[in-house]
Order: sequence, then structure tokens, then C-alpha cells
Amino acid sequence: MEPVLGLDPWDNAVAKSFFHLLKTERVRRKTYKTRTLARQDIFDYIEMFYNSKRKHGNNGMLSPVDFEMIAK
Repeated sequence: MEPVLGLDPWDNAVAKSFFHLLKTERVRRKTYKTRTLARQDIFDYIEMFYNSKRKHGNNGMLSPVDFEMIAK
């Protein structure tokens, strides 16, 4: 693997950060009756909140949607 933007390709800090946020903001205090309900709730978190509204520190405190709109 080649480094991208000078980052270590084996560093999984981004994934660890995402899953930490997912657990603390969404699933930690929930009990799902079925796997399907869990998948739907997590999908909703990612698509309706995390990607569209939640501000991220690595892109100037913009949501990913706002960041992509500016980058175009």
C-alpha cells in the first residue's frame, strides 16, 4: 500500500473514531429486537445524521455533504 497524503496506510484511526462515535452517539444504550432493526437504525445514523449534519474536525468543521459541495 502506498501512503495517501502522507498518511500511514495501516493507521485505522479514522475507522476507530467512527465506530467510537457510532457506539457512544447511537447504539450503546439501545437494545435491538432484531438484526434488521439494528441495521436500519445504524443506516439511518450514518446516512441521515453522520454524513449530512454532523460536523467533522478534519474538514474545517463542516459536514461531509457541505465539504463535498464546496470542493466541487
